[in-house]
Amino acid sequence: MPAKVLILHFNVQRYVDRLAHKFPSVQFHGFHHAEEAASVVADVDVIMGLGHHVPPSLIAAAPKLKWVQALTTGTETLTAPGVLPPHVVLTSTRGIHGPQMSELAFLNMIALNRNFRKMQRNQAEAKWDGWDQPILEGKTIVIVGLGILGEHLAERCKLFGMTTIGVSGGRSGSVPHFDEVHPRSELVKLAARADFLMLLVPYSPQTHHLINRDVIAAMKPSAFLINLARGGVLDEAALIDALQAGRIAGAGIDIFQKQPLPPDNPLWKMPNVIITPNIGGRSDRFVEQTLTILEPNIQAYIDGRMKDLLNVVPH
Repeated sequence: MPAKVLILHFNVQRYVDRLAHKFPSVQFHGFHHAEEAASVVADVDVIMGLGHHVPPSLIAAAPKLKWVQALTTGTETLTAPGVLPPHVVLTSTRGIHGPQMSELAFLNMIALNRNFRKMQRNQAEAKWDGWDQPILEGKTIVIVGLGILGEHLAERCKLFGMTTIGVSGGRSGSVPHFDEVHPRSELVKLAARADFLMLLVPYSPQTHHLINRDVIAAMKPSAFLINLARGGVLDEAALIDALQAGRIAGAGIDIFQKQPLPPDNPLWKMPNVIITPNIGGRSDRFVEQTLTILEPNIQAYIDGRMKDLLNVVPH
């Protein structure tokens, strides 16, 4: 029997076309949304999709399921208790998102540091008003989360002449591209040194509201907080209070506890806040980036080499 693979993605046809050509013995079923897959899910061996777009109900309706390939680094919705049966293997696309995440980080840092939103408002009003432009050289970035994304960003920050400090829940000692590495227990002290407090840490019960009122209160009035991690990592109410009181200089946020961000949320109207709609992991080359993981993994699955699957996630 040929392997049967269900793919869920808004660019699903690009995946199906590429993979069906490369693996003609595999039956690929592509849909944009999980609810559209009801007619085929009972027979599929493999489900591929953005981790948060693969609902538990779909997994429960797939009795033959052997493997789930998340098209994301984050898999917390799939590793939640009771979602995946123990025999189902879970893999991620960890390691592919460095370019787009680092570029979004720099977009936020430069735009916030130079008050680019004010420049845009002045342009809309045909107002000529210049001021000295702050530069990143000499600034300190504290990166919370020392995975592949953190290393990728730190390497690029060093090229800008920045001091890089890492905060980790497990790693210690020397880490490539970081001037210093510290445990999470020192987060309040480190926040006080940051010109940019950058969140790249995965979400878990241990990181829920890791960036809390104490951490935010320790930041300098000239510092910026940027969250490219997960909504639950940041206490958004504490951030809003700090911004409204002028205790920090601004924030850039790509992901929120509730999405889409409600229109009445005060963050929308703050002139020193940059909001992006959860685009950190996206790029115009996303399909090609994920295929560097998918293609070898599908080949390993076809060959019966489950032990060779890349980016296996324990659950």
